[in-house]
Amino acid sequence: MPPKKKVEEEKPGAWLLGRFSKNLKVGLVGMPNVGKSTLYNSLSKSHHAEAENFPFCTINPNETRAFMPDERFDWLVQQHKPKSEVQPFLTIVDIAGLVRGASKGEGLGNAFLSHIKAVDGIIHVMRAFEDDDVIHAEDTVDPVRDIETITSELRLKDIEFLTGQTEAHMKKKSAEATKTPQSKKKWEENLASMQKIMAWLEEGKDVRNGMDTWTNQDIDVLNDLMLLTAKPVLFAINMNMKDYTRKKNKFLKPIYEWVQKNAPGAAMIPYCGSFENDLVDLDGPATEAKLKEMEVTSALPKIIKTAFTVVNLIQYYTAGPDEVKSWIIRRGYKAPQAAGVIHTDFERGFICAEVMAFDELKEKGSEGAMKAAGRYRQEGKTYEVLDGDVIFFKFNVTTSKK
Repeated sequence: MPPKKKVEEEKPGAWLLGRFSKNLKVGLVGMPNVGKSTLYNSLSKSHHAEAENFPFCTINPNETRAFMPDERFDWLVQQHKPKSEVQPFLTIVDIAGLVRGASKGEGLGNAFLSHIKAVDGIIHVMRAFEDDDVIHAEDTVDPVRDIETITSELRLKDIEFLTGQTEAHMKKKSAEATKTPQSKKKWEENLASMQKIMAWLEEGKDVRNGMDTWTNQDIDVLNDLMLLTAKPVLFAINMNMKDYTRKKNKFLKPIYEWVQKNAPGAAMIPYCGSFENDLVDLDGPATEAKLKEMEVTSALPKIIKTAFTVVNLIQYYTAGPDEVKSWIIRRGYKAPQAAGVIHTDFERGFICAEVMAFDELKEKGSEGAMKAAGRYRQEGKTYEVLDGDVIFFKFNVTTSKK
């Protein structure tokens, strides 16, 4: 008989790394006084978070909803003129500043790191402006040094946590792992994954950068561990208004080179925190007039949209005369899972999903035109919901009488 062909394990997609939740959060992370709270206030359209010129003016994390600009949602509202509108939003958390030694408890170390553990994605806020009136924790402005400090502290905390988890796993060996061949094999596989992840971290590499290395077994272990360096990231680069307007800054090239080496594929978004904060108190027309006067665009919509995709979220819509609503789900959800976000009964009694792709709906102009063109389709339990789907779910739930 010819030798069996070796079957290579399919590599998991990056979106599989991370916990599944219906309420994903993105945390603002950075050194003290780099502009996190100012950005938070701009994203939330408020002055809720303290933004003062001294370290650790934020101690307890603030949390808000940042509503996402969405032309598709606006179009559906215009078409249906519903009684109720529920906009898409992302939950943003403002986390206290981190300093060197945080992994050992310096500054607000342990509290800071526990707050990061509670979010699903990270916006690294980097200070790329010099101002003698704004204190810096390290006395001088050097965004690459700052991000090296932060990522190093997160890795050190991951190593400390994983060491404890590995020790606990070893203690289970005599009690659990030898009961059956199956349990012993699983124990050995989990230990091998832990050792592999530890070696990766000790080489100074972040977990999120190992997607070409991790197997599905490793992913299962990582999703149980919820390590800090596994979280997806984007970099928001806070510049002064002069540099933001002319789109030049002496720190941008070093930041770009660092990100390409240490966080390949991550988005970098320059913005001006003080300018965005000035826009908070303006209404729509006044904001547009200010942007036109300054000949710039606000970076906030791009930050919100990018943060949304960083944690692998997509949207689908339900639309009618009563309500137009954007529903937030993880990329990869099947139709029953997506229905369950509306109500658990929808998932339990799922029959089918009646689906229209938004781009086609906009092109045709109406649901009736979609049906006439044969583009109003029914999908079953295996259908993977796509970003922009407009869906009507059919379900049947019967309750048994006791």
